[in-house]
Amino acid sequence: MFNIVAKRSIFFIISGLVIIAGIIAMVAFGGLNTDIDFTGGTAMYVNLGAEYDEAGIRDALKGVEGVSVSSVQKTGDQEAVIKTAELATEQRVAVEEALKAKFASASIMSVDNVSATVGQELWGNAAKSILIAVVLMLIYITFRFELLSGISAVIALAHDLLVMMAIYAIFRFPVNTSFIAAMLTILGYSINATIVIFDRIRENTRFLKKETFRDIVNKSIWQSMGRSINTSLTTLLTIVMVYILGVPSIRDFALPLIIGIVAGTYSSIFIAGQFWVLFKGKDKKDIAKAKA
Repeated sequence: MFNIVAKRSIFFIISGLVIIAGIIAMVAFGGLNTDIDFTGGTAMYVNLGAEYDEAGIRDALKGVEGVSVSSVQKTGDQEAVIKTAELATEQRVAVEEALKAKFASASIMSVDNVSATVGQELWGNAAKSILIAVVLMLIYITFRFELLSGISAVIALAHDLLVMMAIYAIFRFPVNTSFIAAMLTILGYSINATIVIFDRIRENTRFLKKETFRDIVNKSIWQSMGRSINTSLTTLLTIVMVYILGVPSIRDFALPLIIGIVAGTYSSIFIAGQFWVLFKGKDKKDIAKAKA
């Protein structure tokens, strides 16, 4: 049986490389590719009067002075939401004229402005929500198991969120309110998978008195492996189908869920238990074996 705990450095390095790559991408690109939900801007709901693709819209607006398209969201065969930095009235007119030059029947149906102040408030509320959720989970796991296991679980949760942000930073996916909702959803999903393994560790600790804690953790992970992977696969298949067949607004929520489920399954199996072992240190049985 492959000793997951003994080879933990491999899994830590894999996670570290992904997170570091994300940090480098954030530095290189000046942060995450935040949508106007956070930075403020203008959302134009347009009817193009013909089928289109995102590249065609971006190409049509490329020459409009002062207009930088942050995202194009397809809402129908002929309709779309174009998000840009905040536009003045003259710029909106120029956008409509540019669209009509490429799509003869194009028209702007409605326009919404989002202020940067609202975006800052969203970031603040998102951070508070995540912090409160993590603290409550720490208290719950500490009460159910012990403080060291609670800290290990929180580290695994932080790992999942950092991996999600790293992937979004590397591939420049737009970060919007759906991303924040997905992060909170993954917190609940990931902690559930971790608790399943921690439960098995606690049960085995009662009965495997002659085993070291690290051996118990390794055995518990393998005993829970099938359940963890099968649960994640069935959930993942459903979300992937939603992403493939769903409308763009649903895809914005499904994509971070896919990334989070993969990261959460990985951290539950390869990260959380290993940190618990690290924090526990060598128990008496380990020391006795070393002396022998």
